[in-house]
Amino acid sequence: MGLGMNPKVGGNQSSEKKAKAETGGPVPEEAQKCCGCRFPLLVALLQLLLGIAVAAVAFLMLAISSSLLARETPHWAGIIMCVVSLLGFVLFCITRVPDERALLQFVIKLLYFFLCTMGLVMSVVVIAFQCYHYTLTNSFSCREMREDCICTLDPEDPIARMFVFSAVSDCSDITSTLPMYYLLQVLLNLAQAIVCLLGAFLIWKHRYQVFFAGLQTGSPAAQHWQKA
Repeated sequence: MGLGMNPKVGGNQSSEKKAKAETGGPVPEEAQKCCGCRFPLLVALLQLLLGIAVAAVAFLMLAISSSLLARETPHWAGIIMCVVSLLGFVLFCITRVPDERALLQFVIKLLYFFLCTMGLVMSVVVIAFQCYHYTLTNSFSCREMREDCICTLDPEDPIARMFVFSAVSDCSDITSTLPMYYLLQVLLNLAQAIVCLLGAFLIWKHRYQVFFAGLQTGSPAAQHWQKA
């Protein structure tokens, strides 16, 4: 004769879990594997898209002239943002476990927080440089000389500083297209800084702001909780 499972046992277990969730007691281990307990996917996805966009615009700027400096073409900011987004995807895939057993999760969160902070600082630096070069380029007076484009701030000043852009077929690329790219970099890095700030805030909030304020009464096996 086969042994049948008492339906009251399953019903009692489900009712106990429901009662614990309603009273604010400890959440069962199965409930900690929900998607909401993991890192938000939207933040990591935005970081990836913004990083790709910043790097792509920077390489388009390099296509205008190879003599542009690294601070004028911030592809490095986009590449670092892509790395940050990959860490965000790793955090999304990692199942949440208690803190005392989450050494790898803690290290990844700490690294992600550090890179988000560094990305925020770098985005602000890029915005400052791009605004400066945007203002400077709008004041250029350029002339073509062979395969180069020579620009000055004051064409009537014989000792004025000259800016030489090599391998430029048309100086209009310097006076019109390049400032547009500078302005686009300002907007992209501003959005990138906001997303980095949001990602760092979410990590801080998850670690230090979210906690259960309650008082445990009774035996540990019963796990009766009473809200304070």
